[in-house]
Order: sequence, then C-alpha cells, then structure tokens
Amino acid sequence: MQTSDEVRNALDIVFKANSQFYATRGFQRRIGYGKKPALLIIDLANAWTREGNAFTCDNMDEIIPANQKLLEAFRRRGLPIVYTTTAYDVTDRSTPGDMGLWHYKIPVEVLKVGSEAAAIDSRVAPREGEHVIVKKRASAFHGTYLSGMLKTMGVDTVIVTGVTAAACVRNSIEDAIADGFRPIAVREGIGDRIAGAVEWNLFDIDAKFGDVESLADVLAYLDSNDLDV
Repeated sequence: MQTSDEVRNALDIVFKANSQFYATRGFQRRIGYGKKPALLIIDLANAWTREGNAFTCDNMDEIIPANQKLLEAFRRRGLPIVYTTTAYDVTDRSTPGDMGLWHYKIPVEVLKVGSEAAAIDSRVAPREGEHVIVKKRASAFHGTYLSGMLKTMGVDTVIVTGVTAAACVRNSIEDAIADGFRPIAVREGIGDRIAGAVEWNLFDIDAKFGDVESLADVLAYLDSNDLDV
C-alpha cells in the first residue's frame, strides 16, 4: 500500500512539530559513518518481496533497485555483506519449537527453513563469500552470531536495508547501536506493508537509534577514500 499524498502531508506536519520538540530535548544527534561498513540486508526473501504472500511488502520497485546499487558498491570495494531471513525448523503450531509464541500473532508457520518463501529474492541474491543468517526473532542480532562476526571483521558501521521498518529493521538497528555499531538506515532501501509505517519508523529511528540517510549519500560515502578496505 503506497503512502498517499494526504497521509504523507499529514506526517510531514507531525514530523516538523516533533523535530522541534526533540531538538529542545537533545535528540536527533548524528552518529555518523565509521571507517569499516558492512551491508546488512534484512529479510529481502520471497515471502516479503514477491506478490501473493502474507508478508508481502510494498514498494519493491524502489527497494530492490536501491539494494542492487548498494550490493554493487559493497562488492566493488570488497566490503562485508550480510543477509538475514526469518525461518523455522518446527512449523507445526501444535508442537513446541523455534517459533516461540510468535505464531499466535502472525503466520510465521509459513516460513519453513529451506522453503522458497524463506529464500533470498533472486534479484538481490547472495554470492559466494556473502553471509546469510537465518534468524528466529525480529532483530538480526537476537540469538545469532552477527555481532561477534562483525566485530571480528573490524566492522564499526552497519548500513541497514530491508523489511520491515516497523519490526525487523527497527529492532536490528536498536540492537546494532546497543552493541557498539553505527547504524545507517538507507531511506530508499527500506519498506513495510502499512501506509505511513516506513515514514514514521524512519523518523523515530533517526531521532533515537541511528542516522537515516539517502541512497545517494550512502553511495558517496562508499566511494570515498575514508574507508578501511
């Protein structure tokens, strides 16, 4: 569902007022870029990117090309690339398993490990040497080896894209800054299912947890001479 001009205009009014409020409280500081970035692509798997699924998200015509441009830039510089997907070994709702109780709220039982639904979209498919983490929770960091792996690589900045803005992207960014990484959310590379969800969550992320930057700004950073590659 595309955000209508009416909704966008209303959000712009709210954001302007909230920005002024936050400024008086010392929020919306900039964390900035570091020297060694990794690209963290959250859940751009078929269940979220292809039509006809319970988890299908909007605006893939913008999100997929943005991620393709980022992948090209990261590969050209030889920088780390990490994907996540969400999938479960036990998807029988009557049997205790790795879904926890999430299936009481949303249809995670369709996300079977090894299924086509949980596979990364072929338009942004990983190449040899790029990492795919199968997570069980919203955050890419919760219960995974991601933080330790990135620290071993010397990464100090995570460039975050994917879906959804209101859940897995947001939770991953919150955990990234808590674990000592500089989170940069790429505006054109992040999506959701609900009108306004992307705009609101990116506004709130930018106020509290990471910097929201344009694709052009991130690509310029990746082309700079300031990186440890």
